[in-house]
Amino acid sequence: MHSEPNDQAAEHDLDQRPDKPEEACGVYAVLAPGQPVANLTYFGLYALQHRGQESAGIAVFDADHKVRLHKDMGLVSQVFDQAVLERLTGDLAIGHNRYSTTGSSKVCNAQPVVLNTRIGPFALAHNGNLVNAGELRHDLAAIASELTSTTDSELIAFAVQQAVNRGLDWDRAIRQAAECCRGAFSLVIGTPEGLFALRDGHGIRPLVFGHIGGPSEAQWVVSSESCGLDIIGAAFDGDVEPGEIIHFRQGDPNPSRSRWCEQPAKLCVFEMIYFARPDSRFFGESLYSYRVRIGEALARETPVDADIVIGVPDSGIPAAIGYSQFSGIPFGDGLIKNRYVGRTFIQPTQAMREAGIRVKLNPLPDVLAGKRVVVIDDSIVRGTTSRKLVQALRDAGATEVHMRISSPPVTHPCFYGIDTDTQDQLIAARLTLAEITAHLGVDSLAYLSKQGMVDAALANSANFCTACFDGAYPIEMPEQVRSSKLMLEPAGIAAAVLREHPVS
Repeated sequence: MHSEPNDQAAEHDLDQRPDKPEEACGVYAVLAPGQPVANLTYFGLYALQHRGQESAGIAVFDADHKVRLHKDMGLVSQVFDQAVLERLTGDLAIGHNRYSTTGSSKVCNAQPVVLNTRIGPFALAHNGNLVNAGELRHDLAAIASELTSTTDSELIAFAVQQAVNRGLDWDRAIRQAAECCRGAFSLVIGTPEGLFALRDGHGIRPLVFGHIGGPSEAQWVVSSESCGLDIIGAAFDGDVEPGEIIHFRQGDPNPSRSRWCEQPAKLCVFEMIYFARPDSRFFGESLYSYRVRIGEALARETPVDADIVIGVPDSGIPAAIGYSQFSGIPFGDGLIKNRYVGRTFIQPTQAMREAGIRVKLNPLPDVLAGKRVVVIDDSIVRGTTSRKLVQALRDAGATEVHMRISSPPVTHPCFYGIDTDTQDQLIAARLTLAEITAHLGVDSLAYLSKQGMVDAALANSANFCTACFDGAYPIEMPEQVRSSKLMLEPAGIAAAVLREHPVS
């Protein structure tokens, strides 16, 4: 009898979280003598705000190689103002937006991490997640009392610090620390000897670089995505390749590029589908173009008779346009998004909770009434938001609601920097397609095939991590890490996936 309120509270907590895989982090760096590097980094982080909304920070090296650091909880525009930025003077800046994966949402876990060594200070910002954080913490037991956070990012920084203090230079110390890490990590590291950028051997999280001014001016920018270059007018030069380390030196127009490890590329495919901004460039084109193509593939694989195609703003819109173009069914704006709503909002009554979807998305009866509607979304994680959305479309007068998802069913959790819940919270791990259809209250439901998803990319299909769809984790992890998120015997679509693709 007394458990019901707790069950309701737990369900309420789940309802308040976005029904999406939740973001990775954003990293940014500027090495530009004579430029307002803190201001440039501010705008870069602003462009990467979609990757993390919990905290933001910037560390700046001045001419004497001293570091000024400002970081706090909140959005970039809340953490920084012009007075703060004017105090952050120097030639090299390291910036970070955070969404917590390893380590809770507290200011002590905000980045960049700044530490001192025998040859000067350094600042480190990390996007990704280590699967051997427990082992690394054990290896660093001697300095455990110095740890100020619960993040794996700080563990990487202490590994760099220890390597430097044992006598290595910056390049060799960073390589040695990277060799101790297993998992996903795209890093920018500011040092007295310049800026370092590197990715893990599989390149699970993206990282790009470019320049401002003429190439001979040696003013470098590193960003999680190319939209972070565009916002400050930086030219795109290329990707930091998987397993690559690049050393940018002040005044040197030719950065040093080399491999610190060789492994098969495994970019997170959800970066393509959902996480990265549609104007960011992957494999020589904007993600908008890719997302239109997966919409076309979805229409080819899962046709339906309908009157209008709509997308769930914002990430479902390009795929909806592609679905419309291939199917010939007109595209329309059936849902209006309030873009000023943050990640959480106050819902003081049960009635408001039940209508919570309307706070962020409002349907247009003029567009939907009397129509057979195809609604396109990029993914379904728990199904909580999708179910409310379907009811809102019916309330607006839609006579039929057909849901099409521009990715395969999410059946497995991510361990590499994206919060996709434990497996028992993933609706496709528990229910069959027919059961999900009934749960959502749609007339039909279909997902894009994994083959259709990877074939639409301008890249080798083997170069993607698709573990959240098939359980094929590219990086081995300790059993206690696996068991922390995985069910012993998943049911539903996940069981069918495992029968087709057994995971060793």
